[in-house]
Amino acid sequence: MAVNLSCVGKVYPPSEPYEVSREKIKEFALALRDGHDAYVDPRAARALGYPDVIAPPSFPMVVTLDAEYRAVLDSELGAQGQDRFVHREQRFAYERPIHAGDVITVTVRLAAVETLARGDVVSYESRITDLGGRHVCTGRSIFVVFGEEVPR
Repeated sequence: MAVNLSCVGKVYPPSEPYEVSREKIKEFALALRDGHDAYVDPRAARALGYPDVIAPPSFPMVVTLDAEYRAVLDSELGAQGQDRFVHREQRFAYERPIHAGDVITVTVRLAAVETLARGDVVSYESRITDLGGRHVCTGRSIFVVFGEEVPR
């Protein structure tokens, strides 16, 4: 079953606010084995002009993945079954770095669907804003959604 093309452009409700903490940034950075001082030391981050430690560039995955997951489960989309989704690509375009103390939300939009012979390529755009509604960054995720029969 193909993805419902009429869902392209659909915007999903914003996520619950997520408070970014120093500890979460540190855990994420260390999981990446990237101990840059600006990720773990507030003094080093302030010396670079930031109000607190900043998050590694891929940190928004922490909040966008869950928000996109809710969009993937949209029954109107008609692509139920996580075993049919394969994550292909992830990119972030920043207005400014995320830092400790930020409270952010994610609003997901189904940006595009490209129909292929054995499935679809689905692109989501996840706009991250702070509590004041100011744009922080935008993520773009691309998934391949296989048809009912998954190739072996």
